[in-house]
Amino acid sequence: MKITKIVILAALLAIGMACGGYSSKATPAVAGTMPAIAELAPGSMNAGSPAFVLTVNGTNFSSNASINWNGAAQTTTYVSGNQMMTKIPASAVAAAGTVPVTVTNPGTTGTGMYGSGGTLAETSAPMNFTIK
Repeated sequence: MKITKIVILAALLAIGMACGGYSSKATPAVAGTMPAIAELAPGSMNAGSPAFVLTVNGTNFSSNASINWNGAAQTTTYVSGNQMMTKIPASAVAAAGTVPVTVTNPGTTGTGMYGSGGTLAETSAPMNFTIK
C-alpha cells in the first residue's frame, strides 16, 4: 500500500512538471504613450494673482492623464488628446519664480493569466511657467 502511494505521488509530480508547473513568467510592461506639451495658456502670471485655469496644449494626452504643477499631480479636466485644463490656486503663484509643468499618462495593468504586459507611466518633458 505504501509503494502504491509513492508511485501515485511520483506520477502526479511528473504530470505537473510536464505541464509546465509554475515556471510561467510574466511579460514585462512596455513603454506607454509619451505626452508632449506644446503650449501653456497663460504662460505666465504676476506674483500675487488670484487662482486661474491653466490650459495645457500638446499631443498624446490620455483621457486619464494628469497635469503636474511643480511635480504635484493636479485635478485635471481632459478636453481632448491635445488639450487639458487644471485650476491653479492663488497660493501657487504667491511668489515670483519658475514652475515646471508636466503631463503624465498613467500606466496600464497587464492582462492575461499571469498579469503579463501592460504599459509604463510616461511623463512629458517639462515646460516652465513663469511667475513674475
